[in-house]
Amino acid sequence: MVRERNIRVSESGTLLPFLLAHLAGTGRNKVKALLTHHQVRVDGQVVTRHDHPLQPGQRVSIANSDGPVRDNLQGVEILFEDADLLVIHKPGGLLSMANDNEREKTAYHALTDFVRQQSPNQRVFIVHRLDKETSGVMVFARSQAVQQALQEAWKDAVVKRAYSAVVEGWVTPQTGTLKSWLKESRTQTMYVSPQQGDGQLAITHYQVVQANRNFSLLDVRLQTGRKNQIRVHMQSIGHPVAGDNRYGAHSNPIGRLALHARLLVLRHPVDGQILEFETPVPKSFLRVTSSGRDL
Repeated sequence: MVRERNIRVSESGTLLPFLLAHLAGTGRNKVKALLTHHQVRVDGQVVTRHDHPLQPGQRVSIANSDGPVRDNLQGVEILFEDADLLVIHKPGGLLSMANDNEREKTAYHALTDFVRQQSPNQRVFIVHRLDKETSGVMVFARSQAVQQALQEAWKDAVVKRAYSAVVEGWVTPQTGTLKSWLKESRTQTMYVSPQQGDGQLAITHYQVVQANRNFSLLDVRLQTGRKNQIRVHMQSIGHPVAGDNRYGAHSNPIGRLALHARLLVLRHPVDGQILEFETPVPKSFLRVTSSGRDL
């Protein structure tokens, strides 16, 4: 079962004709779907444009071109896989890994079942976690060595991260940077320390995408990655993430924490290629913040 096919470009051209020529017997619509679903990379960069220009010597990577079996994944969507990594879109409401109350309904369990379809001895290793109610891009390693390499160099490996968040109220200013020192209480709740330099420095950049009088949709970029950073920072400016009872929310318009890990740009821990993974803003986020106009 082919997981990723790599093809070197021998002459100038554009991407769609190149794919059609090298995926003989694959229908045009299926090839377009590979692009739409972020399954094609050029020199490590995910490309979705049909007319993307190609130059001799470039490497085109096609993930999952022969349609591996993906049953019983509990809503998990596999965005990318190779010999070292599995990158997924985790749905909201699914645990990243087991806890005392739930052992099987987890992203880890779903992916373990998936890789064992290939070989009973295969395993997956969690690189980082998302809260149960947070949806979006999440990375697993296919060996303990790759897991350790990524975790030890996480700050350098992550080129960019972006989240979508629905927060309560109309946020002003529409663009801003939040900088504070975070600490953890005895109840494992994070909070902003009133004293500069006391705790872990956390820096969050945000921009309002659309809003109405009740809710704002934010594009959030993390400069640092602290526990519950976005949730604490939004609470600190009086605009808690919708559905976040722990950090001050009074509403729950989509039935879960309105936080989505939308974008992750990552340096591959083995070959050094830059990989970009992006998932759409959930439709429920767009619906509850719609005002009939974008800001």
